[in-house]
Amino acid sequence: MRYVIVSGGVLSGLGKGVTASSIGMLLKSLGYRVTAIKIDPYLNSDAGTMSPFEHGEVFVLDDGGEVDLDLGNYERFLDITLTRDNNLTTGKVYANVIEGERRGDYLGKTVQVVPHITNEIQDWMDRVASIPVDGNGDEPDVCIVELGGTVGDIESAPFVEALRQFQFRVGKENFVLVHVSLVPVVGVVGEQKTKPTQHTVKELRAAGLSPDFLVCRSEEPLEQATKDKLALFCHVSPSHILSAHDVSNLYRVPLLLEEQNTTAMIAEKLGLEMTADRPQLDAWREMADHVDSLENEVTIAMVGKYTGLTDSYLSVIKALQHSAFKVGAKMNISWVDATGLEPESESKDPELYAKSWQDLKAADGVLVPGGFGNRGIEGMILAAQYARENHVPYLGVCLGLQVAVIEFTRNVLGKAGANSTEFDEDTPHPAVIFMPEGSRTHMGGTMRLGSRQTNIQTEDCAAVRLYDGATEIHERHRHRYEVNPDMIADLESAGLQFVGKDTEAQRMEIIELAGHKFFFGTQYHPEFKSRPNRPSPPFFGLVEAAFASQTN
Repeated sequence: MRYVIVSGGVLSGLGKGVTASSIGMLLKSLGYRVTAIKIDPYLNSDAGTMSPFEHGEVFVLDDGGEVDLDLGNYERFLDITLTRDNNLTTGKVYANVIEGERRGDYLGKTVQVVPHITNEIQDWMDRVASIPVDGNGDEPDVCIVELGGTVGDIESAPFVEALRQFQFRVGKENFVLVHVSLVPVVGVVGEQKTKPTQHTVKELRAAGLSPDFLVCRSEEPLEQATKDKLALFCHVSPSHILSAHDVSNLYRVPLLLEEQNTTAMIAEKLGLEMTADRPQLDAWREMADHVDSLENEVTIAMVGKYTGLTDSYLSVIKALQHSAFKVGAKMNISWVDATGLEPESESKDPELYAKSWQDLKAADGVLVPGGFGNRGIEGMILAAQYARENHVPYLGVCLGLQVAVIEFTRNVLGKAGANSTEFDEDTPHPAVIFMPEGSRTHMGGTMRLGSRQTNIQTEDCAAVRLYDGATEIHERHRHRYEVNPDMIADLESAGLQFVGKDTEAQRMEIIELAGHKFFFGTQYHPEFKSRPNRPSPPFFGLVEAAFASQTN
């Protein structure tokens, strides 16, 4: 097994995840099987209970793992299916070690960070790197390991020490360290400053790790003088100092690294063979060119509650963009804060109210994504009503399906006060209810999580067309509430079709609206399985209908 470690310095959010994904994609284009591990030094066991405002979206895996959003980057770039163990946190490490101590695994020993915590980290990486992730059951050849945070963080110290030891465990010939840093430009002179990178490399080397490659983030390409200075002070070959400057689209990052001979240099360091024929890289280049060539535009109104931080909806954004690529248009997302649509907003903030409704009505389609809590719910219900009554293409994901059902129950069935028991426990008409197996006392990992089968109930529906004729589909879930089965008959008789149900036919998975150009809701989260060249079917259905509505 070969390992490529990607660490970061100076500040977070520089693009370690994209760098790790890009290197993995380049090595995969050589014909090697690639997997990935994300190390998150926080004490949480997983990302499931963390606020989207603080940490971005929670990415859900097939096995129900609630993990860091970077695992979504890995799955999309590498077209692989990861497991919950591919996300390693301090919480998981300490839980395992403490459990082992209680079992007596370390009987007679004083349990310490070194060697017990660092050994657990190394054993974890060793074990998880061998898990097949590409669907054919074969063990990977290369494992990309991304160390979250920045070198020098106090919580990262055990992981840095574990990696220092790990390079000797696996052999330096099987270990490459790529360090991502920032080269800012300060002042009117426009000089590229190397000091931040010098300091972070100094910190890394003091911990016993010396980078093989530096990936330097900057707005403009690194100047040769900057590379020479970094090489001199960071003990890295000038050819191994890579410029990661701003590019026209995300998919150009692997190509940018390839142009600097990165693949060949990493392959040489790891003893991998280079191949002249690389169809996967050619296809990737073609996709990047296609994205840059798009001239048409389609606008989708995203009606949510975390609109101030787009990372909260990262997979949703990617699924929309993938779908737009396929229809041949640029994706323009119009962010609509759901609270701005509510009647109370008209008196509190009339400017926000007017703009929110203006943006909603100007869009070609409406999307209500998942979420928790009652803030903005009435605004989402109004958005669903507007789309239903005005034949505007609509997609509701998880919560978006639930608000569409609530709206239909109120305004078509005439059941005033209908709601979800999540938002009103005393509602006279509970259209959405708490799942029977859910927990009200423990929050972490107690939802309906991971991949589940949905059975399409009729071939005469949009779902069958979107899923290429399939009547059994598998998508990922993350929810605690579901449509009340006691209300299904009344809803269906009024025209709301539940065309997808789970394997026991008790849970409602897909809704469609008879006579509407595109009104679609899913209880599952289809965005998590979207790929650049294979967009999520429900998202593609929305974008396709929205794009077509421009000419109708």
